[in-house]
Amino acid sequence: MKRLNWGMIGGGEGSQIGPAHRMGAQADGNFVLAAGALDHDASKGKDYAQRLGIAGDRAYGNWKEMLEGEKGREDRVDLVTVATPNATHFEITKAFLENGFNVLCEKPMTMTVEEGEEIVAIAKSTGNVCAVNYCYSAYPMVREMRNMVTRGDIGKVRVIVANFSHGHHGDAGDADNPRVRWRYDPTMAGVSGQFADCGIHALHLASFVAGSDVKTVSADFASTIASRVLEDDAMVNFRLEAGAVGRLWTSSVAIGRQHGFEIQVFGETGGLKWWAEQPNQVYYTPLGGRTQIMEKGEAELSEEASRLSRVAIAHPEGFPMAVANIYVDLAAAIQGQPHGAFPTAIDGLRSMSAVHQCVASAKGGGTWVDARPASLR
Repeated sequence: MKRLNWGMIGGGEGSQIGPAHRMGAQADGNFVLAAGALDHDASKGKDYAQRLGIAGDRAYGNWKEMLEGEKGREDRVDLVTVATPNATHFEITKAFLENGFNVLCEKPMTMTVEEGEEIVAIAKSTGNVCAVNYCYSAYPMVREMRNMVTRGDIGKVRVIVANFSHGHHGDAGDADNPRVRWRYDPTMAGVSGQFADCGIHALHLASFVAGSDVKTVSADFASTIASRVLEDDAMVNFRLEAGAVGRLWTSSVAIGRQHGFEIQVFGETGGLKWWAEQPNQVYYTPLGGRTQIMEKGEAELSEEASRLSRVAIAHPEGFPMAVANIYVDLAAAIQGQPHGAFPTAIDGLRSMSAVHQCVASAKGGGTWVDARPASLR
C-alpha cells in the first residue's frame, strides 16, 4: 500500500484522545500527518501543528479553513479524523464527506438520530468511507472472539454481559471541573451522559462480537451527584435480533474501578471473556471443560487476530495499537484492498438511536422499546 495523507481536526495539545490517534494512524507507516486544525484557539492549534511537523500552509486555524485549503490540492488528505467535542461531529463530518473526503469520526457520530440518518445517506451517495472510532472492536483478541462466535465454537449465543464502569467522576467536589462537567451538560453532551460516553462502546462491542444488532432495550438511568443533569450510572437490558439476551452496566462513579470494560459471551456449548485491562487474553470455557487462557500472539489464532498483532507473545499491545488497527483497516479500504470489519456510519447511527431510545426507556420507567433507527427496522 502507498502512504496516505492524513488530516486531523481537534485532538490538540493536552487532548485525551489526540495522542492515541497520532500514534495509531502513523504506527504502520500507512498515513503521514499532513494537515490539521487542532485547537479551537487558532494560534495554539497552528503552533502545535507545526511542532508536530505539519507544514505552515497546512496548519489551519479551524476546520472550515482546512476544508477550503485541502479540497483544491492535488495532494489533499486521503482521510480526515474528527476528534472535536461531540456537538460538532455532525457538521464537520457532513462537510468533509460532501466534499469527497473519507472520514473517521470520534463517537458519538452525531447528536441526533436524524443527523445519523443524514450521514449514512451522504456516505452511501458519495461512496466515501465514513468510520466511527469504536476502537475496542479492533483489539486482536476481540477479533478472535468474534471469529470464534462466527465459527460456532460456543454454539448459538444465549447471553451477553457487558460492563464499562469507572470511578473517575465519583468526586462530587470535582463536579465543576470543565474536563468533567461537559459530559453531564446536555448542551455539550446531548441527551445522555455516561451511557453515550462509555456505555455505547460496550453495546457496540456486544453486537460486534455476536454478529447481531441490538433490537430492543430497557434502561434505568441515575444521576447520583445532584448537580448533574445527565446520568452518571446506567443499567441497560437489551436483546439482539438473533435472540440473545444482554445485560450492560456503565458508571462513572464506581470508585475503585479504573477502566472497567469487560465483556462475557455465553453460548450453548461454551463461554468467552475479554477484559480491556488485560487485553492480550481471552478466557474460553468449553461446555464441561476447563477454562483456557488464549494469548495474543499464539500460534493457531485466526488470521484476523494474527494480522493485527505487532509484537511477540507476552508483550502487551494497548489502546493506541487498537486505534492503530482501525487505521490499518481504513488504509486498506480507502485503497480498495481486503480489510477487516471496522465500525461504519451505520454503526454510528445504530448507536445514536440506541442512546435516544434508552433515554426514552429510562424516562418511561424502564419500558422496553425498539432500539433501531426507523430506516433499519
